[in-house]
This record gives sequence, structure tokens and C-alpha cells, in this order.
Amino acid sequence: LAGTHFVPHYAVLQPRGVMPGGAALFAETSDGAEELCTLMEGDSFEVLDIIGAWAWGCLSLEGPVGYVHLDRLEPLA
Repeated sequence: LAGTHFVPHYAVLQPRGVMPGGAALFAETSDGAEELCTLMEGDSFEVLDIIGAWAWGCLSLEGPVGYVHLDRLEPLA
């Protein structure tokens, strides 16, 4: 999209794997936030930003988009 949309900076997706037991995808960086869905073990989660103990990103380019506890993700080999 860089050729068609201008933004101050572009983020490179950082694919991470969802750890065993899965992970909740939240609407905000709070355990009390709305849970959008549950990511399944082995899913690839595309991290766009890290905010403290939270990763913000998407399950795929079509979404859903939200926040996951960083400790529920691992780098893909």
C-alpha cells in the first residue's frame, strides 16, 4: 500500500506463532476489555506494534485486529 497511501511511517509485519493453549484477542490493552476472539495454537499472528506486555496486530490482512498478551506469542522459525 506504500505506493498508494501516505502515512508518517510504515510498519513491517512481525509474524509470531500462538503458543499452546491459544490466546485471547482483546479490543484494548486490558484483561477486562472485550474479547474479540480466541486465537488457536499454531495460528500466525502478525504483530505491528508492541506496547508493554501487549502485542497489537492482526490474524490476517482481513483481520481481526486487536491486542494479545505478548507472552502468548513466540517467534516463528
